[in-house]
Amino acid sequence: MLLEKAVKEGRERVGLTSDQPQLLAESLIRFWSNTVLECPDKPAFSCLGQTLSYGEVDQISRRIASYLQKELGLKAGDRIAIQLPNLIQYPAIALAAWHVGLVVVNTNPMYSSRELIHQFNDAGVKAVFVLDKFYSTVLEALPNTPIEHVILVRALDLLPAPKRMLGGLLMRLTDRWTKVKSGDWIAFSDLLNFGCTFQAYSAQLNDICTLQYTGGTTGASKGVMLTNKSVLSNISQCLSVLSSREKSLEGACTIAPLPMYHIYSYALCLGIIPAIKGHSILIPDPRNISAFISTINKYKFEIFTGLNSLFVALMEHPKFSRIDFSKLRITLSGGMALMESVAEDWQKVTGCVVSEGYGMTEASPVVSMNPLGYQKIGSAGIPIPGTEIKIVNEQGEEQEVGGEGELCVHGDQVMEGYWNCSEKTAETIVDGWLHTGDIVKLDEQGFIKVVDRLKDMIIVSGFNVYPNELEQALTVHPDISQCAAIGVPDPKAGEVVKMFVVSANPKLTEAQVIDFCKQTMAGYKVPKYVEFRDQLPMSNVGKVLRKDLRAEETS
Repeated sequence: MLLEKAVKEGRERVGLTSDQPQLLAESLIRFWSNTVLECPDKPAFSCLGQTLSYGEVDQISRRIASYLQKELGLKAGDRIAIQLPNLIQYPAIALAAWHVGLVVVNTNPMYSSRELIHQFNDAGVKAVFVLDKFYSTVLEALPNTPIEHVILVRALDLLPAPKRMLGGLLMRLTDRWTKVKSGDWIAFSDLLNFGCTFQAYSAQLNDICTLQYTGGTTGASKGVMLTNKSVLSNISQCLSVLSSREKSLEGACTIAPLPMYHIYSYALCLGIIPAIKGHSILIPDPRNISAFISTINKYKFEIFTGLNSLFVALMEHPKFSRIDFSKLRITLSGGMALMESVAEDWQKVTGCVVSEGYGMTEASPVVSMNPLGYQKIGSAGIPIPGTEIKIVNEQGEEQEVGGEGELCVHGDQVMEGYWNCSEKTAETIVDGWLHTGDIVKLDEQGFIKVVDRLKDMIIVSGFNVYPNELEQALTVHPDISQCAAIGVPDPKAGEVVKMFVVSANPKLTEAQVIDFCKQTMAGYKVPKYVEFRDQLPMSNVGKVLRKDLRAEETS
């Protein structure tokens, strides 16, 4: 069966078209401003016990924009970095940048000095907004970067004066207040007292609005150039899927625990949720599960966003099952593969089926989604409207339904290219097709199944082995909460599988794990080695870092 036919019929079956939905505006800042005009008093963001409306956030963003333009002399096209966790300051700063045509460089707060130096130099960043607790790392990197201005952000900056003072006192008494060395930095609070007048930038669809750096799993990280058009296109595409079965999502309360410096949450909190005039509950530290649960207990939320490792951590907490899920209509999963056992457990606890999607930074980020009411657990959904796909094998031959190969994507959401990296751009976008580096197959209903990352593939005696498949099979074991598979050198087979396991049962043995695998896997896929760990190396957005495990094996 032809791929194109399966996708087309799959969309029609769930009530979708193949056409690119109409853009919501001619630029992201116009899209945001339209939302503010329509609902200035509706709640936009909540964090640390504070809720600000769309109008209030917009006013703050305008003060920041005015300061950046008038006081710091930044001009349209200049790059600014945001190095913050999920605080309301984050969207306000990003919106300020859009007001005056600056390019947002999303920066992981946990980056080392070396990583900051690479990113700031590669992007040519002129100003950075950094949380107080991460300032020392920025200070260390500063002499080796083009940074001209450092704006120091404190978590309590936006709270009313009495609460801010009381909160600061409590933090000092509990030794949680970050003492920052005096230096050539600007207090974020100074920007809040500035005027709101500035020369607004007339943004165009093809203007770069964001430089989103990839994780750098195959070398130095690269800046993905996202334009107003690519991001707005993806917002429209996602909304066409989310609204296909739901009567109205307007004003929906959304739990947003994933960091906005990651493209998944960035596009959600600054795009999809404002498009439905929704309310985002920002979680600054999703790893503090007790505080996380205490926060969301205060809200009747309708949408929950997360990924596999977060779902696992939440469900392991004894208080999670006591949360009121009566209003929960949509659970979105992305960023990493969703284990089928985790999806099943989530549905049992919350009563809500998880809608898994697939995306990558280079696609702004969504490529496929599971349509509401037609979710197929274990799949990454159907290519969203306005998106063409093809699947090619190692020889570049296009595969039909059921055939495995690399996923290639064509659509308006595809990036402009990599910043200052034309060679890598040419390798990744060939004849207009984005080569994802992911091995997938498509079924007859048009659903994509992600087999694995091309670079993570293990070759055992000439047979291709995909870690995701092994991990999915092993997490069904009742004593195993997490696992990760990598290939290690072997003189006979070339490579064999090594499995890293996190288990709640201290009596579980290597032999028992291998015996379990023998029951569900072909012989060449069964791990030859099993290593137990208390935890696995994770990125700040909860992805297991197989590259770190591989590095340990070769060191």
